[in-house]
Formats: sequence, structure tokens, C-alpha cells
Amino acid sequence: MRVRRTLPQRHRSLIGAWCFVDHYGPDEVDRTGGMVLPAHPHTGLQTASWLFGGELEHRDSVGSLATVRPGELNLMTAGRGISHTEVSTPGTTLLHGAQLWIALPDDSRHVEPRFEHFAPDPVRGPGWEARVFIGSLLGASSPVDVHTPLLGAEIMLAPGKSLEVEVDPTFEHGVLLDVGALDVDGQELAPSDLGHVPHGRPTITLTALEEARLLLLGGPPFGEPIVMWWNFIGRSHEEIAGYRREWQDQITVEDGDVVADGREVAEGRFGTVDLELQPIPAPVLPNVRLKERH
Repeated sequence: MRVRRTLPQRHRSLIGAWCFVDHYGPDEVDRTGGMVLPAHPHTGLQTASWLFGGELEHRDSVGSLATVRPGELNLMTAGRGISHTEVSTPGTTLLHGAQLWIALPDDSRHVEPRFEHFAPDPVRGPGWEARVFIGSLLGASSPVDVHTPLLGAEIMLAPGKSLEVEVDPTFEHGVLLDVGALDVDGQELAPSDLGHVPHGRPTITLTALEEARLLLLGGPPFGEPIVMWWNFIGRSHEEIAGYRREWQDQITVEDGDVVADGREVAEGRFGTVDLELQPIPAPVLPNVRLKERH
């Protein structure tokens, strides 16, 4: 699959607590093979899966089994540690969406792992439609549990429509354009561009130069340094190295091979998840200390 990593990037590591934004598709599953992500671990974050097209099956080590569908949020809190799989469903012919990560603040990053699903009702006005999946916007609110003030919403705009959105002025915002052409307070965006709006503004004006669909993400500047490597978020190189070692210990059998053929992963921080697919081993750590992101 073709994946465009829009965050982190060279000049920006976070937008609020949003620390990772992958934009993928639309991809023809028959040609690309779709998404096949075997068991892999996470710490110190929440994953927010949001689809524009297709379906994914999610399984995790707290026992969740859920289908990710367009316009519905699957929010997985890794906390102290979780493992999960994501695989496109047999009926999916076209896969298209965004994978989003939220960094957990220090006082919440060791919470117990859990999973939530939420299907927001659309809110509509002349020439626009929105689904608010995290936080509050345009008179709609999401009940899902996050650990810092946060906003996540999908907005669709008709060609030529200009929408002034009232936002929390303590938030900075990111605008990921999925399709179309868009002006964001004077910034012109093309598909897969991630625009940034600094905090201090009470409104954001979105103008569709042609029919547009976007994700509006926001939150107060995070204010804590993080260390992010592979699927882990921690606070130091040593902590990340420890998470890697624990995952490798869980998935490695005595002869050094990764478990396969349905054999059980050992109990540990990341729990166990369906093993029809061989779990993903962690890459080798670089030969330098991992740097903090701010």
C-alpha cells in the first residue's frame, strides 16, 4: 500500500497530542493485497483508526474484536502495553483512510489498555457535513475517553463553500486534506497536505476550491518531550529499549525464532492476540541514542 506520513515531519513532531498521522489509499486491494498487520505492540499512546473507504478487522490483547468502517472511530488505548492486529476484510475492494496516534501525558501513559468504538452522527449545514469523533465542534461532541484536551473531526465541503469554524483558541490545529483542493486561512492545500494553524485563533476558515474532504485535528501544545520509536512512545532511550526487549522476549521461542503456526506468545506486558499471522518482530535499535521529540 502507498502510505503518506504527514506527521511527524522534519519541522513538526506533534500537533497538540497528535503525534502520528498516516494517510493511505485509495488502494485497490486486489492489486496491493490490502492491509495485513499481524500482532504488534504499542505503549504510551492511543491509536485512532478512521476510514474513508473499505473495512478493517481489529483484534487486540484485551479481547476486542471489532470492524473498522468508514465514518466510525476505533480508539485503542495502549497505556502500559497492548498488542493488536489489523487486517482488511474479505469484502473490501478499495481501502482508504488515516491512521492516527495520540501521545499520552506522563500521568496517564501507564493506564490499563482498553478499546472503544464510536459512530458519530453527522451534523450538517448549507454545503457542509461533519462527523466529530473526538472532542467538540460545530455543536457536536464525542464521548470517547482521551487524556488531554483534543479535537478530531471529518468535514466535507461542497465546491466553493467557505466555512468559518469556531475553535478553542488554546488549541493548535492540523488540517489533513484527503481529497479536493482547500484554502485554510490563506494556506492552499492539495491532497495529503497537512496544514498547521497555530494556537491563539478563535476561528479557522475553510474554503473548498473544489469539493473537499478533510480531517481537522487539534489540541493545546503538548508540553512534554516524548521519545517515539517504532510502535512505542516513552520518555527515554532506555525505556524504549526495555519495551523492545520485552516484546522480543514474548514472541521468541527457545531457538531464537519468532513464534509461528499458532503457538502461543508468552504472557507479558503486551498480552496475547490471535496468532493466525506470525507476530512482527521489532527492528534493531539504531546505534545512537534516541532523541526526544518536542
